[in-house]
Amino acid sequence: MLTAFFGLTGAVVYGSADFLGGLAAKRISAMLVTAVSAVSGLLVVLLLLPFVAGEWSSSAVFWGALSGVTGALAITLLYACLAIGPMSILSPLTAVVSAIVPMTAGLFGGERFLPIGYWALGLALIAVVLVGFVPERGAVRPRLLGIVMALGSGSMIGTFMILIDQTPPDSGLVPLVLNRVVNGGIMFTVVGLVALRARRRRAAVTVPVLVGEPGAAPAAVPPAAVDRSIARTGLKLAVACGVIDVSANFLLLLGLRLGDLTVVSVLTAMYPAGTILLAAVVLKERIAPVQWLGLALALAAAGMLAIA
Repeated sequence: MLTAFFGLTGAVVYGSADFLGGLAAKRISAMLVTAVSAVSGLLVVLLLLPFVAGEWSSSAVFWGALSGVTGALAITLLYACLAIGPMSILSPLTAVVSAIVPMTAGLFGGERFLPIGYWALGLALIAVVLVGFVPERGAVRPRLLGIVMALGSGSMIGTFMILIDQTPPDSGLVPLVLNRVVNGGIMFTVVGLVALRARRRRAAVTVPVLVGEPGAAPAAVPPAAVDRSIARTGLKLAVACGVIDVSANFLLLLGLRLGDLTVVSVLTAMYPAGTILLAAVVLKERIAPVQWLGLALALAAAGMLAIA
């Protein structure tokens, strides 16, 4: 019962975090969103660390750090594809894939399911096709790039769950600390390198000309500065996203401690419900009937997998 509670609650919280991350990525780069959210999440974990006992073992440090690498890839791809949109289509696609990956690992690891579990896998694949199929004019149409990034993000999210499940039961919040440290370190390094490269390119193409010089051509205009108010809003959304996301990670960790990887990962894969609701209310996204069918099948498959 508690496993289901933590899994489903974590799903709602993850959906809210993804919605905020997608909005932030529309204003600032997805990489910067991931970096900022990693830092804000780390601060929350550090505040909670004294109250949650955890053993700093080599296993906890190793698996936690490794999950930070996959987490950086997963969240960057996720926020990037959500920024492209539509959120209500790409979010469920990542969810289905993120559920299938841990299940596959469990099957190869010797886990067995009831027949309904195998039916659910087939249903999930059908859902993926329907979600990406848009037959009518005016419906929301996901771009191929968004779909590819969603598939990659789902794979990395599933891998993240597998790695977190490997952490020792007595590790407490230690894996999340390492996850956020490595995640933030990777993303800020990448953001810094990208910014440095962009600065060098601007310096190379900009030719300074003295204003008012007789016969001089107009001075080269540097690229327009990003609207500061938009950037500030993006950063605020990224900070809020990190706080909510790490809260969902904590719920996931509790669920994994109390239950099985397969069940928790599938229940957590219902996170698009929160994203879809917020996207429909805030962004007024329209979805074709066949896509609604695909979304319904995806959620039904997730529910079937939970009891398989």
